[in-house]
Amino acid sequence: MKETVGWIGLGAMGSAMAANLLKAGFGLRVYNRTPEKARPLVEKGATLAKTPADVVEPGGIVVTMVSNDAVLEEVTLGPDGFLSRLKQGVHLSTSTIAPKTARKLADLHREAGGRFVASPVFGKPDVAAAAKLWIVTAGDSAARARVRPLQEAMGQRVFDFGDDPGSALAIKLAGNFMLGAAIEAMAEAFTLAQQHGVPRKETYEFFTQTMFDCFVYRAYGQLVSSEHYQPVGAKPSLIRKDYGLILDAAAEKLVPMPLAALIHERLTARVAKGHDDVDWASFAREVSESAGVE
Repeated sequence: MKETVGWIGLGAMGSAMAANLLKAGFGLRVYNRTPEKARPLVEKGATLAKTPADVVEPGGIVVTMVSNDAVLEEVTLGPDGFLSRLKQGVHLSTSTIAPKTARKLADLHREAGGRFVASPVFGKPDVAAAAKLWIVTAGDSAARARVRPLQEAMGQRVFDFGDDPGSALAIKLAGNFMLGAAIEAMAEAFTLAQQHGVPRKETYEFFTQTMFDCFVYRAYGQLVSSEHYQPVGAKPSLIRKDYGLILDAAAEKLVPMPLAALIHERLTARVAKGHDDVDWASFAREVSESAGVE
């Protein structure tokens, strides 16, 4: 068996990614705030830990896939955090967090003798389960090389952005913005055509067979054209958090992003109206509703 890896965070994405490490022959020691979520992995051979620190072997590797910056800092730096126990090990963070948070954690790990690699991912839970994620990576070069076998077990391709861990998060935020921009564009275009008598599905089929024949427009366009936002890849509240990070990162470097602000408002409206049990692309409904489309 390959080395045993610590894993923290067993939501829909984390559980699928961790399962692929087990399939690849890695040992797994797992922690989740709700222990019940660990049961499927424990039944497959993982060991359940009681605290984040208990997940870690000194000098080993710990992978985190948690919901936000605050949770990541808590499991790393909190009273039961793993920072001091990790020592010369590597923290592989796959969460979507702020670039400045990644740089902060990299500095703290370096001071403690360890290393930090930022490695956010692109793909929904079903893509994660199939080990077909696109994985971005940045951080200490030796640490990147050490965690590469884990990344390859979880994704179809790894894209390296160098030594600055903030770079990987900048790419992740840029990508999420581009996805939202595509959804907004389709929502407005499909609604415009609909209000002039062209069914949404016909508009979708035309554009995805001609000028916009690509994965994002086909996959998300299907949701927007049908206005059926199931299954849930990510909830509006989660991506609303990401858009807050996008706007904060833009403000930090004086980058005007008016479209990102609009999408953040659309997501806010979805959450405020209680529509957080559907895919985040459902913010496209805000466009339909504004145009009086039932």
